[in-house]
Amino acid sequence: MPSSHPEQEEEPQKKRAPWGVIALVLLTGLALIRNGSGEFAVGPPQPASAAAADSRLLDMAQHGTRLAEPLPFSLAERVKIPAIQVDAPIQPVGLDAEGWVDAPPAEAPNLAGWFTGAVSPGEKGTAVVVGHVDNMQGPAVFYGLGALKKGNRVEVTRKDGRTAVFEIYGVEVFEKANFPGTKVYGSTGAPELRVITCGGGFNKKDGYDGNVVAFARLISTR
Repeated sequence: MPSSHPEQEEEPQKKRAPWGVIALVLLTGLALIRNGSGEFAVGPPQPASAAAADSRLLDMAQHGTRLAEPLPFSLAERVKIPAIQVDAPIQPVGLDAEGWVDAPPAEAPNLAGWFTGAVSPGEKGTAVVVGHVDNMQGPAVFYGLGALKKGNRVEVTRKDGRTAVFEIYGVEVFEKANFPGTKVYGSTGAPELRVITCGGGFNKKDGYDGNVVAFARLISTR
């Protein structure tokens, strides 16, 4: 994993692409990750229809969930999702030469990427963490993402020593050809997180035809 850069910690805004550029890339229907080997007879689990995210900005008091106060910027260092046995380091990722959000190296199966063009996990806005579903050797870090259920937790450890705890409120698979960028990346006015990997159908020519997206919101920090 690349070492952290102090100048990125001190001046995060200068290190991020302008939101207008990110919006143009992410809201035009392009999905995040387009790789994965698909070599295995048993494919990754796919989200159940009952796990779909509510498209409205929910009244959290009505649903019994109390939101946490946003955190300041800090680099993301590790992600844990106990329900699917994920415990992985995080490295920063940006956009590749073709304008897609880059993924961590495929040869490192237990490695996630935090997209530095969006907010850091715990800040107000929508943070994005990505990772492979599989590689040629077997399942990778987010192979089980589609099995998550509403209420499961995602914990992101940050460089400032704080841990941002998110609660899943939806898990869906979207076709890459019709990726709903506004729904996935749009701000709800609260600190949120999207965890994304490949999913859907697979063919040798084009790879996976969709992305699995877990929607989560910040509920506590420690």
